[in-house]
Amino acid sequence: MFIGEMKIFTGNANPRLTEAICKKLGIPMGKITIEKFRDGEINLVIDETVRGYDIFIVQPTCTPVNDNLMEMLIIIDAAKRASAARINAVIPYYGYARQDRKTRGREPISAKLVANLLTVAGADRVITMDLHAGQIQGYFDIPVDHLTSVQTLAHYFKEIVKGEDFVIVSPDLGGVSRARNFSNYLNLPIAIIEKRRPRPNESEVLNIIGDIHGKKAIIIDDIIDTAGTITNAAKVLLERGAEEVYLTATHGVFSGPALERIRSSSIKKCVVTDTIPLSEGTRNDKIEVVSVADIFANTIRSINNNESVSALFHSPEYK
Repeated sequence: MFIGEMKIFTGNANPRLTEAICKKLGIPMGKITIEKFRDGEINLVIDETVRGYDIFIVQPTCTPVNDNLMEMLIIIDAAKRASAARINAVIPYYGYARQDRKTRGREPISAKLVANLLTVAGADRVITMDLHAGQIQGYFDIPVDHLTSVQTLAHYFKEIVKGEDFVIVSPDLGGVSRARNFSNYLNLPIAIIEKRRPRPNESEVLNIIGDIHGKKAIIIDDIIDTAGTITNAAKVLLERGAEEVYLTATHGVFSGPALERIRSSSIKKCVVTDTIPLSEGTRNDKIEVVSVADIFANTIRSINNNESVSALFHSPEYK
């Protein structure tokens, strides 16, 4: 099936990432005007033709989550009504992903609701990165390209771990697959923190599986939110014999006291990607941001050309 030329648009969530993606692809960012009425309603118009085009809308649903989600839905609807050939929702960070199942009675499954909203609005495809729960892909009845930042983060650490005694640490049992994948790129052993969560954003370490004594540790996770759990894990690793601790994750949500917790902790460095924008005023010398614009640009190019996306992650470029 022939798909026309592509155009890339963005809402207000992360225009800097969208600009970087467009620069990699060598195309200008699509023109769109987004305003708000006094009561908070979003008012927007796409300022150029999209008829017959392959449209990519880049919009992580990060803080303010509901505004950014609504912007995405309205842009999709506008493109659909303007006869776009195909609409691809590029969601670097998928908000509500942590509400992926019922753990008690009368709870919603908000991740599924968001999937329904995107589909009903008119999205033909979703492109996202490091979902909190991989099964969310099954909530969609349209194609989902689930990307990962593991290679990008591993590339950052490649020089750091050279010649040093490092271990990759999963902060919980659910993250073992991610830690194993990350460790494979760096050819390092892994350890696992066994913990329990008495309350949301709180955890207690029960045991550490694996050898961390005298080693430098890299804790890898998908999201750093309030940073309470992960800085507590770093503290326990140091108390039990680790020499240094690094943190890394795809999505730096950094809500509430997160930045202060990282700043005052004993960690060496915290490395996240730019799926969520981090303003210059909130950065500190312990936080590093690496870009995933290359991954999204190459994925968008492959989709537009009807080429394999999975092949990208087996190419030497990502090793």
